Amino acid sequence: MDDTSPPPFSLWLRELPVTVPIALAPLRRAQPVPDARAGEGQPVLVFPGILSSDSATALLRRTLDASGYRAYTSELGFITGITPATMARAVERLAEVAEAEQRKIALVGWSLGGLYARVLAQRHPELVELVMTLGTPFSGDRRANNAWRLYEAINDHTVDAPPVPDDPAVKPPVKTIALWSRKDGVLAPAAARGLPHERDAEIEVPFRHFALASTRPAIDRVVLELGRALES
Repeated sequence: MDDTSPPPFSLWLRELPVTVPIALAPLRRAQPVPDARAGEGQPVLVFPGILSSDSATALLRRTLDASGYRAYTSELGFITGITPATMARAVERLAEVAEAEQRKIALVGWSLGGLYARVLAQRHPELVELVMTLGTPFSGDRRANNAWRLYEAINDHTVDAPPVPDDPAVKPPVKTIALWSRKDGVLAPAAARGLPHERDAEIEVPFRHFALASTRPAIDRVVLELGRALES
């Protein structure tokens, strides 16, 4: 399979059952991640993906908390895309968390949420410890995915002409790690992996797109990789 092209329909269909753990995330109990680096109180601001809200990342945030981190919601509401208003709110939220914690914040963004994380780190690197994206389409053709038609249907702009000036492909001046998967049924793997000059590290993981921040094995891997990135 060409990893610069949108995944085949068969992979997309395999994503659908994973919507169940996303829906149940607020009800699920978290456990510390075995063998994970102690979070040592590192604050983490977590951004959900398109057509979801902070409830979708509830299990990820609780797992981070259980593992010694201090996880924060994005407070962006139900996300349908990127607009000047939601980006302004994301900037405010980062500033709020940084002020409350009096230290730099790790940003974790799932899918579209990773675009928010990368742009925030571009604009305010002085507030950001690192950026970790989970299946985020920041690189290459903005139509190299199976979601661009939906995005354009629910927004008043095309994927090629977002109403903000930032280019998410530009590497922020902080440590930037991209998690991606060949099992992703939404994005072309290359779009989430990025090119060497667009991120500091890329990590292949064996999870579907919708699983990246909703299933326990995927969440455990995210927490492990976050700890390794903070240590290095």
